[in-house]
Parts: sequence; C-alpha cells; structure tokens
Amino acid sequence: MRRRSILGTSLAVVAAMGLTACGGGDSGEGSDTLRITLVNHVWTENIKQALPEFEKQSGLKVEVTQLGEDQLSDQYNVKLNAGSSDIDVMMYRPLQEGKLFAKNKYLADLTDRTKSDAGFEFGDFQPGPVEATTYEDKVVGVPIITEQEVLYYRKDLLEKSGFTAPPKTLDELKAQATKVEADNPGVAGFVARTGKAAAVTQFSSFLYSFGGDFVDGSGKASVNTPQAKQAYAYYGGMLKDHGPENISTDMSWSEAMAIFTQGKAAFYTEANSLYKNATDPAKSKVSDTVGFAAFPAGPAGSKPYNIPSWALGVNDASENKDNAWKFIQWAAGKEQSLVQQKAGVPGARASVWANPEATSTYPKDLAEATTVSTANGVGHDRPLVVKVAEAREIVGQPIVDAITGKDSAASADTANEAFQKFLDDEAK
Repeated sequence: MRRRSILGTSLAVVAAMGLTACGGGDSGEGSDTLRITLVNHVWTENIKQALPEFEKQSGLKVEVTQLGEDQLSDQYNVKLNAGSSDIDVMMYRPLQEGKLFAKNKYLADLTDRTKSDAGFEFGDFQPGPVEATTYEDKVVGVPIITEQEVLYYRKDLLEKSGFTAPPKTLDELKAQATKVEADNPGVAGFVARTGKAAAVTQFSSFLYSFGGDFVDGSGKASVNTPQAKQAYAYYGGMLKDHGPENISTDMSWSEAMAIFTQGKAAFYTEANSLYKNATDPAKSKVSDTVGFAAFPAGPAGSKPYNIPSWALGVNDASENKDNAWKFIQWAAGKEQSLVQQKAGVPGARASVWANPEATSTYPKDLAEATTVSTANGVGHDRPLVVKVAEAREIVGQPIVDAITGKDSAASADTANEAFQKFLDDEAK
C-alpha cells in the first residue's frame, strides 16, 4: 500500500551531500560516513534539503540512496536477506513489512537508546504509531510519517439539507447521507474504497468503532464476532444503499476520491494525507465546499486508525549504529518534525500536534479532526502479520460481499476460518 507516498519511481539516486568529512572510512563502528536508504516522498525531499545542517552539526558525511517503493522493497529483500552492512538507516513501512523485518532480526533493537536519551523524548511520540514500531516489547523503529482516517464531506450539500454540523456518529452519517442523497438526485450519499484488499485499511476504523478488531486479545482471528459482522454490514451496506450507481468492487483511493472530487458524493471516509486532492482547485470541482470532521463514533466510540505509514530503523547488520541513531535523533527530533508537519507531512509527536504553528498550513477543521484521531487512534489499519497482502485478501472478502448484497455474516464466518488457518500457518 501507501501508493500515496510515492512521488514517482526512479532508479537509485545516490548523493553524498554537504560537508566532506575526513576519513570517510569503511563504515566500521564510528565511521564518519553514514549510509541511509529512503523512499521517494515529500518527507525525503525535505530532509535532503536540511542534511547539510546535520552534517555540519555532526561532522558526518551522509550518503542517501533514494528509491521508489518497489525498488526499495527489492533492495531490502536482497541486502537484508544477505546480511549486508552497507545500509545504516532504513526507511520502512511498519504495517506492511515491519513484522517481517523484526521477526527476521533485520531491525536493531532501539529500546535502550530511546529510554536513555532524555533529550529525544521518546515518550512524546503518540502511542498508536509507537505500537506499530514495537515488536515483542522491543522498539525497532521510530515513526516519522502518520496517517489518520477522517470524514470528508460537502458543506454545501449538508446546508442545503438543513444540517448545521457534520455527523458525529455512524448512525447520524447514515441518516445524513440518506437525506442529502434524496435532496440531490445523481449524488451518492457516501463513497469509500471498495476493492477487497484496498478497502481493508479504511474499513478498519469502522471495525474498531463497532468494538471489533482483526484478532482478539489472545491472537485468534476475530473477524466474525458480532461487532465485526456489524461493521461489515454497515460499511458494505452504506456503499450498497447509498453509494454511486453501478458501483464497482475494485476501487482504491484514487477512484473513490475521483467520485468525491467530481461532486458525485456527499460523504467520503479516507486518510487525511490525501486531503489536497480534495482542496486543490486544479484537482477538485468541489474544492471550495469541502469540509473535514473527526471519524464518526460507533457503538464503541470514535476509533479511527492512527498509524505510521513510514518509520526509520537501524539495520541490525550495520557497523555504524551509534551514528545511525544520531541521524534518527535529528531527523525525528522536535525541530525537524515541526518543519515537516508545516510542510504537510503529519508526524507522530504529540507536542508538535499541540503546537498551533504545526497545523497553521492545514485547513482548520482538518487539523481539529486529526487531533481527535491522534488522541483516540488505533495503531494499525490492517492485520499485523508477515504476509500482509494475503491477509488483506482474506479479511476483505466480506466487504465485497456486503457491497454486492450477499450474506456478509456468513462471509465473515468463512473469512474467519480462513484467517485463522492463515495465522496458524504463519505461526509455524
């Protein structure tokens, strides 16, 4: 996932930036040449611009390898499997490959560093993202980019239908969608992702808000609990009954967003990181009328995901771990986190979110909605497994069945059996 993170794919771009430090070395312990691998992302472009400052402060020379997501995965597969030491700092996706990397001991244990480094203030990081960068009670990564699910809506359509505020609950969402749809022929009340795998991440907030999760406290599959079945029925039912006409069941964010930005839907639940697609007049016909609200509360309250889409880790095979940590201290520190967030890259530090300067460039209602999400958020938006893609296919099937009018409860039972077998096989 995280297609939204990619600014384009490219071959490796390797840059030795800033000051030339003496002794470049062979990347042994204490080497003044630090090698970091980053993905194509706005965060990366911002950090590259600031690197000369870090090099001057630290006396280190930084070599950056920048790759598209597919190339990044390919490189990690080759180098990490081979135990290569020529990567010191690595940018990785905690929810997509974090468990695999941690299980295979590719990621160094940073627990002692985070506990002993008072100046870094690791306790400032929000619990949800930290949960996703922790494996078996060990900190293996530091979250740098986060996402939360919020409600996008059309302010003009709500006003036309007599609503003075966006829905605060899922029941209100259904009622408002029904009314707005009736008042505006040709406009769907609700749109969201429908693809079997693609929808799982956005469905997760519905699942949590109904009181469910993908697995229970003992690690057993739980996508057929009463709460999970209610969530599947609600999500699929909203799309079936109030979604676009002739709705397809293979929409990811780009297709769902297009429907919303073309003025064809009143409500849309999606990651806040995509908001500029809706507010940019060059991309959106409804840019002037878009509003944002916190994810509506279900029976268990408002529990959207609050997840780290990207984190920084240290290659366990690196021979330059001390300097790798120095880079993470700087890149994920309060100062750089504030700079990044002002540039539109949401971070994981609570103190930065509490700083009005950090959200001054965001729409006011989006900043408020996101603040609610960071407080209530759950630290994962998909099953926390090694083979994430396969798991998403399994738990996403009841979504499709609910949209197409099939028995989603029976589908959830079938999915739970398959998911439990998947979990058992993965545990072997």
